[in-house]
Amino acid sequence: MLTQAENELLFHVGPGTPGGDLHRRYWQPVAATAWLAENPVRPVRILGEDLVLYRDKSGGLGLLQQRCPHRGVDLRFGMPTTDGLRCMYHGWMFDGEGTCLEQPLEPSESVFKDKIRAKAYPVQEMGGLVWAYLGPAPVPLLPRWDLFVWENAFRHIGGVMLNANWLQCMENSVDTAHVEYLHGHLWDYVVFDRRNGTGDADSDAVLHYNIESMKRRHVRLEWDNFEYGMLKRRLREGDDPETDLGWTGGNPIIFPYMIRVGGPVRNEFQIRVPIDDTHTWHLDYMVYLGGEDVPAPAQDEVPYYEAPIFDEQDNPILDYVVAQDMAAWWGQLPIADRTVEQLGTSDRGVILFRRMLGDQIQLVQDGAEPINTFRDPAENQSLNAPDTVRIGLMRDQGNDLSPIARDALYTRDHQIDRYSPVIDQILEIYRRVDERAREG
Repeated sequence: MLTQAENELLFHVGPGTPGGDLHRRYWQPVAATAWLAENPVRPVRILGEDLVLYRDKSGGLGLLQQRCPHRGVDLRFGMPTTDGLRCMYHGWMFDGEGTCLEQPLEPSESVFKDKIRAKAYPVQEMGGLVWAYLGPAPVPLLPRWDLFVWENAFRHIGGVMLNANWLQCMENSVDTAHVEYLHGHLWDYVVFDRRNGTGDADSDAVLHYNIESMKRRHVRLEWDNFEYGMLKRRLREGDDPETDLGWTGGNPIIFPYMIRVGGPVRNEFQIRVPIDDTHTWHLDYMVYLGGEDVPAPAQDEVPYYEAPIFDEQDNPILDYVVAQDMAAWWGQLPIADRTVEQLGTSDRGVILFRRMLGDQIQLVQDGAEPINTFRDPAENQSLNAPDTVRIGLMRDQGNDLSPIARDALYTRDHQIDRYSPVIDQILEIYRRVDERAREG
């Protein structure tokens, strides 16, 4: 267990806190690019700060303090101009650097505007997301992690706003053994014990196989540090330690807030964006690769969609993987009380991640740069994490469906993708990949 002081050191993200100082050294997703097509001005909250994001009429982005420096009016009601954002109340206009460009109700000879600045932060677009940097200068490069910049790829983003601190979400990522019960026994209970299946024989067969795979006992667990964070590895009953990808490869945790899973078609970043101490914006950033023979469908923009947490009867949704994870996160209350927890040997990954987090907080307090701060453009062309593994999906199930077809069925019915507005295009990618595999 942690002391209260240790717990607060790790979970705080607001301005002026040691944890907040660390998070401000990283670029943070603050919006989906698709949002700005609906409305070019929208409020955002990140790291405990309320801000306004806008796209001006020249296509440029800006991120300003939410309240106008003049009379405190909410700039979410501002009007984009060619050069910036104009307050609706008295017309003061600010550019993306926070410079006050105009005060149209002041005398023409006035230089008052030259004394006024709004708080502003750098913003960039990448991969269908808008990213912001709230930290000190010099500004590091926006990391070009591979899934955000892959070519010939099809993307969509599922998001959920959660009443839970970001650290609860990330601790889940290094808590390897929870798969047995949360994604194995619980899923079996919810779908087959309580509902007697879904009513689709093929879908139930695929789900049953994956549930049984997840329920297999873990016999060895390891967590290794690597250049971008941590690598978690698992060996379960029936696995060959010489060949099983869960042991020889594993899943990378990209510090501080991402985990990469997936393959070979569906690849995913799970991103846990710290909105404030009690809220996290969880993103499932999905990228589909069909290979050289299956060109990705054209996309004008990367679609974003919200996944529900509760059903129409206000019961928690528990019949897909990330929904189960999310219930565990918010089920610990908005801020987990780590002073009363009792950790066992299977919790070593959680302990190691907390230690890494504490070490990186201390680095920043000592004036150094934390892990994953990039300043060399050549190094930052495409940052590749180690190969990842989806549990069990490519094993032989003893039925007529190919591994790719089984993965497509699993994606359609038992992943967050089922809520996506482009699920039909995703299934078409799977169909064409399967067709090429059968031909070859």
